[in-house]
Order: sequence, then C-alpha cells, then structure tokens
Amino acid sequence: MSTSIFVNLPSSDLERSKAFYTSLGFTINPNFTDENAACVVLSDTIYFMVLTREYLSTFTDKQIIDPKTQAQVSIALTRDSREEVDDVLAKGLAAGGSEPRPAQDYGFMYSRDLDDPDGNNLSFLFMEPAAAEMGPDAYMASQSTSA
Repeated sequence: MSTSIFVNLPSSDLERSKAFYTSLGFTINPNFTDENAACVVLSDTIYFMVLTREYLSTFTDKQIIDPKTQAQVSIALTRDSREEVDDVLAKGLAAGGSEPRPAQDYGFMYSRDLDDPDGNNLSFLFMEPAAAEMGPDAYMASQSTSA
C-alpha cells in the first residue's frame, strides 16, 4: 500500500487560490472540489486541500493561523533544474504570489520561496543529484578538489 499526502492549507479566497495553483502547472480534481475546498493535484500521491478558513476550522479545535504572519509548516518541492525553479517562481509571481526572501544558493542546492496569495509558503528547490547521493559536505569537498 502506498501512502498519499494531503496537505490542508487555509484560503481566504478559494477561486484565487485555484487560479494560483493551476498557474504553477498543477490541476484541480473536481470530484473533491466545491465551495469549501479545492483538491490541488501535485502528483499521483501528493495533494493540497485548499480550504476556506471556516471549513478548515471544522477539522480542528486549534486556532487557524494567518499564514501571512505565522508559519506552521514549510513545504519544499523539488524541481529538476535551477531553471525549473526560476520558471515556477516566475509563474507564481505573475499569478499573485510573492517571494518573501532572496534565493538561497548553497552550491549543492538552489532554493527559492514562494508565498501564495494567502501567505502559505512553498519552497522550490533543485539539488545536485551527486549531492543527494553523497551528502552535501562530501559533494562540496569533491567540487573544491576537482577545481
């Protein structure tokens, strides 16, 4: 049995959220989408359930945070190249998202953050395949000795 991941995200404007996430290249599953929620399909096993704040509050007794000012999770999504990271950021910025901090370039990993219009944060990153295999310290050491 494989595990699927459903990440629940609050939204103050569901239609705006659907437009934002589809602009990033994701799709909406209409079977699990209504006036309270949108099922954003990232892959066969990963989904964002973008929920109105009111509807999300029916699933918990805890306070629903304001993602513009508070962080509960940091969601990182990989891309196959630095260019793909930059491309998805450009799409997200054009669709009303914002970049809360400058790009992070660690040599072995390149990462950019994108806040959706509600402030929910996504990180898009590319990691050199050798760094993922060797570990970042060993990869960086191999780069300095081969230069």
